Amino acid sequence: MASNQAYDRDPEKAAGVAPPADPKSPEVTADEAETDDAATSYTRGEERALLWRQDLTIIPLSAFIYLLCYLDRSNIGNARILNASTGNDMQTEIGATHYQFNIALMIFLVAYALFEVPSNMLLKKLRPSRWLAFLMVAWGSVTMGLGGVTSFAGAAGVRFLLGVFEAGLFPGLMYYLTFWYRGDERSVRIAFILASATLAGAFGGAIAYAVGSGMNGLAGLSAWRWLFIVEGAPSCVSALLVWFFLPDYPDEALKNPRQREVAAARLAVEGSHRSHRTMTWADAKATLLDARLYVHYAILFCTCVPFSSLSLFAPSIVSGLGFKDLNAQLLTVPPYVAGYVVQVLVSYSADRHNARALHSSATALLGVVGFVASALLPPDAYHARYGTLVIAAAGSFGCIPPVLGWLTCSVHTTASVGLTIALGISLGSTMGQIPGVWIYKAEERDRGYPTGHWVNAAMLLVAMACMIGLRVMYGRWNEKLMREGGGRNVRLYKL
Repeated sequence: MASNQAYDRDPEKAAGVAPPADPKSPEVTADEAETDDAATSYTRGEERALLWRQDLTIIPLSAFIYLLCYLDRSNIGNARILNASTGNDMQTEIGATHYQFNIALMIFLVAYALFEVPSNMLLKKLRPSRWLAFLMVAWGSVTMGLGGVTSFAGAAGVRFLLGVFEAGLFPGLMYYLTFWYRGDERSVRIAFILASATLAGAFGGAIAYAVGSGMNGLAGLSAWRWLFIVEGAPSCVSALLVWFFLPDYPDEALKNPRQREVAAARLAVEGSHRSHRTMTWADAKATLLDARLYVHYAILFCTCVPFSSLSLFAPSIVSGLGFKDLNAQLLTVPPYVAGYVVQVLVSYSADRHNARALHSSATALLGVVGFVASALLPPDAYHARYGTLVIAAAGSFGCIPPVLGWLTCSVHTTASVGLTIALGISLGSTMGQIPGVWIYKAEERDRGYPTGHWVNAAMLLVAMACMIGLRVMYGRWNEKLMREGGGRNVRLYKL
């Protein structure tokens, strides 16, 4: 494991006052915060007012962007079975086998993994609002293009392009938040953004229901083609909102001089800064060789297997519970709604109590219970298994935002944070989604998809073990740092 003295070697981290040596409250309070260079103090009321303004300006728009992104990447799961009873579903009309269709799903993730790191590097070099707006136009256009494919090869090629352009959004948004928020404020903000993916799943089912019932055959196009067109167009149009209304950095966006001072003081120790140097080979090497970060990546890998599989196969799973066609689309909504609520509540509590590992572990356990119960119930226990699907979705979706927030706090230079987040999403989240494409096997539909449920339960159990192990290790390192600090302020690891 990397030495716990690594934090002392970086001059950027030493630029401000470190938090008090208290493992239960490792952050400076709003009334105590100050910086060495400007000696700027601020009241709790000033900080709350600033956070409220930032939240209203940044979070709703960021969540809306990710909702559109996730809607465009996951709607292929709805298109796959939309109007299947009449032979007008996507898989039938492009002549793809189940295996080929899963390849089309997976190739998106391959492109996603390859282009996340370069995209995050471009976000700092370019203005975030401009880069994200470009990505939105690109992936929206590609999504609409999916409505015109006529073969498996065409679908796979367009899905690869979709992965190229969507790769930069989520890691980019996570990196973007580090310019605005401290470590103990990020998990709940990430939750609001990530939870929009669960809303996308809910909206996706509702939209698919509406399109499938009212637009099949309109202008000679099957409903699944209209689904891609209808859901891709808003991303293109909404890019204008991002271009003109998404602020880039606090020192530009905050017009009030006092608010700029407070923002700079808050983020002097914990935050990315556009004025900091770009990544050097030394930064990259230190980040790539930091072994403890790979435990974070492993946690993300394990938690994203169920996240991905449910996102892609929820319509198929619900269809396998005896609900047909449009009803199956509509009944995908409640699991996503449950996931949204749990994500936000758990993430808020995790940040507030500096207990990300424990909160994520408890929520992952909820997911384990849901998946195991679903695997053990008789295949024809449709209503009971639908209830376990809701529980599994709530646990699977709810455990991820605190883990992502934990990762953003794990390194502290602007250059390293961008690379760490990109690697975490690429090696952890995205690579974890690839197995999720394969574990729900079409031939197991009548048996209730036991392989998918057991694999998801196992992945969440491994994630829990890694989280608890990392939490124990960081706790011991914090105790050592406090002893070596001799009562002075020291920088502690987030828990």
